[in-house]
Amino acid sequence: MKRRIFCATATLVASIGFSGTAAAQTKWDFATAYAAHNFHSKNNEQFIKDVDAATQGKLKITPHFGASLFKMPEIKRAVQTGNAQMGEFFLVSFQNESQIFGADGLPFLASNYDEAFKLYQAQKPLLQKLLDKQGQVLLYSVAWPPQGIYTKKPISSAADLKGMKWRVYSPTTARIGELVGAQPVTIQEAELSQALATGVVEGLITSSATGADNKLFENLKYYYNVQAWIPKNAVVVSKKAFNALGKPEQDAVLKAASAAEERGWKESREVDARSIATLKAGGVSVEEPSAQLKADLAKVGDTVIKEWLEKAGPDGKTIVDTFKASK
Repeated sequence: MKRRIFCATATLVASIGFSGTAAAQTKWDFATAYAAHNFHSKNNEQFIKDVDAATQGKLKITPHFGASLFKMPEIKRAVQTGNAQMGEFFLVSFQNESQIFGADGLPFLASNYDEAFKLYQAQKPLLQKLLDKQGQVLLYSVAWPPQGIYTKKPISSAADLKGMKWRVYSPTTARIGELVGAQPVTIQEAELSQALATGVVEGLITSSATGADNKLFENLKYYYNVQAWIPKNAVVVSKKAFNALGKPEQDAVLKAASAAEERGWKESREVDARSIATLKAGGVSVEEPSAQLKADLAKVGDTVIKEWLEKAGPDGKTIVDTFKASK
C-alpha cells in the first residue's frame, strides 16, 4: 500500500513539474514569404537559434518559409492582428499604406551599401514610430542586394523598355514602368518563375539574389547592373507578444535582433557577388548600363523622388535631409 501511494505521489509531482515547464515556455510563429535557402531565411534561422540558446528554450520560435503560413501581402497584417507573432515583409511593398515604407525604394538616392545603411538610419526612427502605432516592434531590417534590370533582349536606353510586360512589386516599380512606357504587371516572387515561363512578364527590376534564387537565367538573358536602389526586409514582432515576455527574454530577443541585422547586411554584400556569378554561370550577360540608359533612368529617378516627397510631406523631407547630411 505504501509503495502504491509513493508511486502515485511521484507521478503527480512529475506531472506538475512537466506542466509547469510547459506553461513557462512561450511559442511564436514566424511568417515569411521566402524559401528556406534564401539568405534572409538563413539569417532568420540563426536569429531563432540565438533566441533559443539565450532564453534556454523558454521562447520557441517556429519559422514558416515560402509563404506557407501567409502570403507575402498578408504577413504584415497577420502580425498586426495577432494571427502570427512574428513576420518578415518587404518594406517598399507597403508604400501605399505609408510613404515612410518606401524610402529605401527611391531610385538612385542611395547607390551603394554604405549609403543605403545611412538612409536606413535616417528612416529608422520614423519607421519604428509608425510600426509602434500599428502594434508592432521593429526587430531588425536587412538589405537586399542592389536592384538591376533583367530583360530578354538587350537594351541601351529607356525607350527600349517601352511596351515591355514589366513585373512590379511596389508603387515605385509600377511608377517606373509607367514613366518608361512599359506595361506594369503585379507578380509576387513565389509566382515569378511561372510568369516568366508563360510570357506574362518580359522584364523586371530586382536584385541579383532574387534572380539567382528564382533561376531567372532560364527565361531572361540580360542583367543591367544599374544599382537603382537597395531595398530592405523588415522583421517585426507583435507588440503584445513582445510585451508579454519577461525582461530577460525581451533582452535576449533584442540582442539576437541586433546581431541579425549586422550579420544580414554583411551577408547581403557577399550574396550580391555570389549571385552575379550564378547569373553569369546560367548564361546571363551581366552588363553595365550605357550612358544613355543611365541618363534616362536618372531622369525617371528625379521624377519619382519629387513625387514621393510631395506625398510623404515633412516626414519624407526629414528622412531625405538627414540622409543627405550624413553623406
